[in-house]
Amino acid sequence: MYDMPIGVGQDLLDADLGIAVPAQPTQLVKRGMSVMPDLAAFQHPRFARTWEKLSGESERRGTAEHRDRTLAGLTGRVLEVGAGNGTNFPHYPTTVTEVIAVEPEDRLRALAEQAAATAPVPVRVVAAHADELPYEDNSFDAVIATLVLCSVPDQHHALTELRRVLKSDGELRFFEHVRSDNPIYRLVQQAITPVWSLAGGGCHPNRDTTTAISNAGFEITDIDRFAYRPLKFMPAQAHILGHAHKSP
Repeated sequence: MYDMPIGVGQDLLDADLGIAVPAQPTQLVKRGMSVMPDLAAFQHPRFARTWEKLSGESERRGTAEHRDRTLAGLTGRVLEVGAGNGTNFPHYPTTVTEVIAVEPEDRLRALAEQAAATAPVPVRVVAAHADELPYEDNSFDAVIATLVLCSVPDQHHALTELRRVLKSDGELRFFEHVRSDNPIYRLVQQAITPVWSLAGGGCHPNRDTTTAISNAGFEITDIDRFAYRPLKFMPAQAHILGHAHKSP
C-alpha cells in the first residue's frame, strides 16, 4: 500500500499566469520504496487554461449552488478526487477536519494549491489520480466526486478505489453530468464523445454514471436528477447529485 505523500519537485513559474506549477509530481512511499506517480497521461494544459477562464461563469450559472448541496453536512476527514482548480474548497462546512484533494493535472493542481490557502477548512492538495489512490483502506469519512467521473480513464476502477478508501460507515457524495434520458440527444452525445474527450480533458458526456456507482459496490440512498446550462454556449445538460454508501 502507498503511504502519504512526502515531497514535491522543484517548482517552475508559469509564464502566462505567474503561478507555480510543480516540475515533478508528489513523491509517494510504497512499502518503504520511493516511487513517483505517473501523471503524464493526465496532463491537459490547453483544457486547464480554458477551464480556468470558464469556471467562474459556470459557478455563477448554478454550479456553486450545486456544490453547496453536495458538500452540506459533511464531517471528519474527506477525500476529494479531481479537485481541479479548487472550486469546491470554499463550500466545505467547518465541521470537516481535513480535506485531502487529489488532482493529477499540473496546472490545475497549482491553482488548487492557491485556493487551499483561503479555504475555510484545512486542505492538502496531492498529486495523484483516482485510479490508484495513495491511501490505506477505510481511511476517510467521506469521498467526493464532483464533475470528475466523466473524465477518469476507467470509471469502474476509480469508483472501486473510492469505495476501498471509504470507511464502512462513510459516504460518497457525487455531483456529475451524465448521459441524457432523451434518446436523440443521447445519440448526439455518443457521436461527439471521441472528439469531445480529446478537447475536454478526457470528458465523456455519454457515461451512465448512476449505474456505474451502483455497479462499483455502492448503494445510492439519495439522488436528484436535473438539467441546467453551466455555460451559456452549451445546451442544458443532465446532471445527478446525491449520496451513496457501501453496499453490504
